[in-house]
Amino acid sequence: MLTLIESGACRIFHSCSQLHPFCPLNGPLQMPTPPPPIRPLPPSQTKPAGETHSFHLHLVSDATGETINSVARACTSQFEQAEPIEHFWNLVRTERQLDMVVDGIRENPGMVMFTLVNDKLRRRLQETCRELGIPCIPVLDPLINALAAYLGLESQSKPGRQHALTAQYFDRIDAMDFALNHDDGQSAWGLHDADVILVGVSRTSKTPTCVYLANRGIKAANIPYVPGCPLPPELDLLSRPLIVGLTKDAERLVAIRRNRLRLLNQGDDTSYVDPEKVREELMEARRLYTRKGWPVIDVTRRSIEETAAEVMMILSRRRPQLMPHGAAVAAAPSAPAAKSEEEA
Repeated sequence: MLTLIESGACRIFHSCSQLHPFCPLNGPLQMPTPPPPIRPLPPSQTKPAGETHSFHLHLVSDATGETINSVARACTSQFEQAEPIEHFWNLVRTERQLDMVVDGIRENPGMVMFTLVNDKLRRRLQETCRELGIPCIPVLDPLINALAAYLGLESQSKPGRQHALTAQYFDRIDAMDFALNHDDGQSAWGLHDADVILVGVSRTSKTPTCVYLANRGIKAANIPYVPGCPLPPELDLLSRPLIVGLTKDAERLVAIRRNRLRLLNQGDDTSYVDPEKVREELMEARRLYTRKGWPVIDVTRRSIEETAAEVMMILSRRRPQLMPHGAAVAAAPSAPAAKSEEEA
């Protein structure tokens, strides 16, 4: 067992149903046995308003667990005073592996969320939870059932199909190699192969955003803007890639840079963290973006995922032919593709 403390929540990694009947469009809807009603935590386990409520949350998957983890994080993040103790069970595909899961649930009773496709394993997990009187939620069932009804097809019920070694998978690996080889202005001679090029001053999350985009199959390079240093001349010759300028609030940028210098055991007596110099640096970069006609994204209050989503939205609008298969992003017509110079 390995315990990892992250964002105030304890994640416990463990090494290690019944499927809803298919419903054809022209046939009657067959409903599965309803789960037991979800009972709230007993008074002995609740706390007064304003205090943190801790509870055990078991995430069970027959594959890597990325889906169940993302769903759980998205849901629990809506409850500020809730602190889940996550028990993460992945690659659960045999009775023996499920034995470990059941023992863990009995030892630390709490809500169970699962993505299992094996009918026998699902039934046993649900029966165990019913005996213990705890909720057991098949998070993908509503979507799979809706797709089956809409398409008139039956689910294949095979675990890990989204991780198959398809052409799209190898495209993502290729994009990852590209991002690493074209990080921080490297290999400028190959920029014409990029889908996206991010330009920004130091500490505007260029590298992690490129890596995230690569995981979506988008070839992304990044080039730092350094006052007094010209950008690669290849940028002026490019027509295929989308070039995006990144900016950030000056005060926030100074704080991040100071923390960076502190981690490197370096003093902060440098223009790198001088507030006035940093403002000038940001203004120079903004003027460059405007002169070049590049869209601008302010990353001050954005996570890496949000910045990448904004980049993909702009890419889908301006260069739809560059979007890799499966990475398309749809946006409402009224949503701006990027902040203007005054807004960013």
